[in-house]
Amino acid sequence: MISRSLARAVLASVALAASIVLAGCDTDQVSLATNAKANQPVPPKLLAAMVEKDMDLQSPILVRLFKQEAELEIWKQARNGQFALLKTYPICRWSGDLGPKVREGDRQAPEGFYSINPGQMNPQSAYYLSFNTGFPNAFDRALGRTGSQLMVHGDCSSRGCYAMTDEQIAEIYSLGRESFFGGQKAFQFQAYPFKMTPVNMAKHRNNPNMPFWKMIKEGYDHFEVTRQEPKVDFCEKKYVFDATKAPDAKRDPVFDALAKCPAYVIPEDIARAVREKDARDQAEYNKLVSRGTPVARMNTGIDGGMNKIFAAKIPEGSTGLSEGAEGTTLQMLAMAKAPGTIPGHVNPPKPNLDAAAPSPQAEPVVAVSAPANARVANAAPAEKAGFFSNLGRKMGMGTADTTATTPPPQATASVAPAAPSTTPPTAASRLKAAVTRFVPGHDKSKDTAKEAPKPIVAAKPAEPAKPDTRLAATRPGLKPSVSDGAGEATQIMGAAPVVSSNSFDSRFGAVK
Repeated sequence: MISRSLARAVLASVALAASIVLAGCDTDQVSLATNAKANQPVPPKLLAAMVEKDMDLQSPILVRLFKQEAELEIWKQARNGQFALLKTYPICRWSGDLGPKVREGDRQAPEGFYSINPGQMNPQSAYYLSFNTGFPNAFDRALGRTGSQLMVHGDCSSRGCYAMTDEQIAEIYSLGRESFFGGQKAFQFQAYPFKMTPVNMAKHRNNPNMPFWKMIKEGYDHFEVTRQEPKVDFCEKKYVFDATKAPDAKRDPVFDALAKCPAYVIPEDIARAVREKDARDQAEYNKLVSRGTPVARMNTGIDGGMNKIFAAKIPEGSTGLSEGAEGTTLQMLAMAKAPGTIPGHVNPPKPNLDAAAPSPQAEPVVAVSAPANARVANAAPAEKAGFFSNLGRKMGMGTADTTATTPPPQATASVAPAAPSTTPPTAASRLKAAVTRFVPGHDKSKDTAKEAPKPIVAAKPAEPAKPDTRLAATRPGLKPSVSDGAGEATQIMGAAPVVSSNSFDSRFGAVK
């Protein structure tokens, strides 16, 4: 099988090159036919897996993708006519939030059902290899959604796309290429926020995108119960799956995403299986909600996610909006082999600072045993912090942490000359001093021999110390915006790889 695959690839390249020359195309088109990256053979391990699963090399494929799990699945049709899972690829990087893409520039990776034809395959991608998802589809356009060049590509860098490693996209590209050689006109690309299980639906039940997610879950369920590619249509600004003409109709229904839905029916065997699955899912969902399943956080400000296997390989890596390792720490996964080369410019998702925000605010309130620290933080050391802050910004480093953590050592050194005694005041003495200051009629002269000097010095700056300390504690809040700016500057514009308008059609014109 391996030798036959290589022979077919070579013969196809020769035939395509010859047809291009005869057609008078330019040398750029000839280079497409002999593109080494685009013509890599399917790896032997995948060929062996196909044999084991009773699949043909050139049988149709179907792609499913899940943001939260950061996984891309390749399904392939077996000889029994049903699709079976061939391989799952961890996604190196995706951007945006859970939810569909709405407008150009929102950094969102699309969600929904799309069709990938040979013309959407890009062998000359700036990011090794890629294919265009086809966003926007008719449903997206009916809602006025905008965006272009949304890709699945290599290079592990994303600004609205789904990024794999170069090795991964080479395998995926080769599988799509072989399916086209086998006669598949287009393969279906299904993009979801997460696996549409009752648990995930319960976790995200308060998300404003839930109506859209329930709609595309119908297509998910159609595939789950039939293991066949669902037929997708659009009408009344919604998805319709596996629609056929009514028994008394003389012609197939005509669908328009903006128009009223025509008369149609869903085959009874499919409709019944979907209803039964939906009833089971709904019952499980109701149980989970009644048990108080926690609702997932929303609007975290994290830009996208990354599969845990890649996060484990990057210093201070984070899975972002993707799921972390369950029962397996990133340190443990760091020993595993990465599925491909991780480039040095990878920009992992930023950690969720919102979840950690209360702790830095609470700590300074408790740790006010040296109130003068706060006054020093707004005096001379602030000038020093500004110098290092500017230097750090020029070097691409975060400045908030530096500003917040630099003053305390300086403050300690400045407080020492102000204290008349080397013994710091105890909590009890400060409390007593505070009481004696505000209790009317109390004779302070009796207390001066032992405790008066200490409480007076410590108590005076205590009032301005608290707001200043809280002010210093809120400074880390600037970190997301500063870091995001630096991250964007270092990222390559990955959302718009260069696509030749007819590259793949030209390459396979002689074969189709």
